[in-house]
Amino acid sequence: MFEVICISFAFFLGLAVRQIGLPPLVGFLVAGFAINAAGPSLGLPDYASPVLEHLSHLGVLLLLFGVGLKLRLGQLAQPQVLGGALIHSGVSTLVYSAGLVLALGLDWPTALLLGVVLSFSSTVFSAKVLEAKRDIGAFYGRTAIGILIVQDIIALAALAIFSGQTPSPWALALLAALPLLRPVLHWLLDITGHDELLVLAGLLLALVIGGAGFDGVGLSSEIGALVMGLILSTHRRARELSNAIWGLKEVFLVGFFLQIGMSGLPGLQDITIALALVLLLPFKALLYFGLLLFFRLRARTAFLAAANLTAYSEFSLIVAAGILPDWLLPLALAVSLSFVVAAPLDRLAQRLFERIEFRLERLESARVHRDELPTDLGTARVLILGMGRTGTAAYDQLTTVFDRIAGIDADTYRVAGHTAAGRNVLFADVEDAGFWRGLRMAHVDGVILAMDNVEAKESAAKALRSRSFSGPIVSHALYEDHILRLKAAGATHIYQTMNQAGIGLADQAARAIAQGQGLARMIEV
Repeated sequence: MFEVICISFAFFLGLAVRQIGLPPLVGFLVAGFAINAAGPSLGLPDYASPVLEHLSHLGVLLLLFGVGLKLRLGQLAQPQVLGGALIHSGVSTLVYSAGLVLALGLDWPTALLLGVVLSFSSTVFSAKVLEAKRDIGAFYGRTAIGILIVQDIIALAALAIFSGQTPSPWALALLAALPLLRPVLHWLLDITGHDELLVLAGLLLALVIGGAGFDGVGLSSEIGALVMGLILSTHRRARELSNAIWGLKEVFLVGFFLQIGMSGLPGLQDITIALALVLLLPFKALLYFGLLLFFRLRARTAFLAAANLTAYSEFSLIVAAGILPDWLLPLALAVSLSFVVAAPLDRLAQRLFERIEFRLERLESARVHRDELPTDLGTARVLILGMGRTGTAAYDQLTTVFDRIAGIDADTYRVAGHTAAGRNVLFADVEDAGFWRGLRMAHVDGVILAMDNVEAKESAAKALRSRSFSGPIVSHALYEDHILRLKAAGATHIYQTMNQAGIGLADQAARAIAQGQGLARMIEV
């Protein structure tokens, strides 16, 4: 009965909020509160909450494992990531703590602990939104995720200190063994195959070795799952593994958002505190924006990252459950409401920035970050936007026809890989208006749109036409409605991915059959 109610509430409320432009996770939060309110009358069993808590924990572990698969250790050491996370946490902790002492008369130890957890941003929310937008590899997305991981490490350290939990002596042995464990895990992934064993391998690494293994020696299971992902992030099958566990992660994360809503029904004081905390969200976002500008990021990158980092962290609930149980309800409501505020903000961030771009760009440093320099295509005749599998295949195929090709991608690690392989690929974000203003493409005759995100393709096509580019713009699309949108944006040749794959397969089959028949005739003669 419990699963029937949870699935029904989550689906219909998730569907409802999607109709008004909010992500389904907001509906899942509302579903949690609705189940909590209606639970007794629906006859929910006593074990409902522990079951949901367990499923949501699995979802968080799989999410962090997936985030680790897309990261590189060097990303965390960048000044804007490490410095931004530490300074933001320090300043926010002081501001929130002082506010709680003055407004509620709390003692300083309690206020400081609450200030610490309120200074952090939600890893689950940010990673979920970035994955949905396919921006987790973009420069602003990697910056946001890097900051979140540093914050999560600080949060877990704070939890261990305040709770009195100390790692086992075996913890140091486990950490020392990680470099030796890496080749073993890579070998294990090599021999796993591509079927259900790959999914089980992901669960083994994230939940057993990373989660239970780290927890067994007194370390955080969340950090363990993240570390397992980082160890495998350089493996050639990291992307395939991430895709294999995607569905399970999504289902379990529904439990996470339901659990937040089911933490309890807040009273008037809880609601007042939560609303006051929500009113402080602009301070959190503005501080992120200012710090990222200080570290010489461009205004657009700083703005998008700050918008993505606005929501309060789910770690505040973990800390509250273990150390400050009296604060669990107001924090749960504050986290929920912050998701409601941050979701449309993040979705509209690009449009909002475009409206105030001319004002925000005045705040940029004269010397921008090395990863955000203007792009010169030189004498390239063909431009490929998006250098994933599709863009790479197009690039390699076109080298047999053209000798001057340039690729653009928003993932610096992917760009570095292509450069090492001898391809002319440059870093840039095609949804950035500043990129188009600085782009020099006098010799380009044709453009291929090979990005995953249809909104990015639309934006690129419109930008090309606004620059009076009259050559062909070729794109692929997954769905029929995407074809209409891309044509309206200015694309001239659009191929539906699955249809073209079927046509190519049929052509190959026809040639193979014809060759086989010709060989048979020769044998008969």
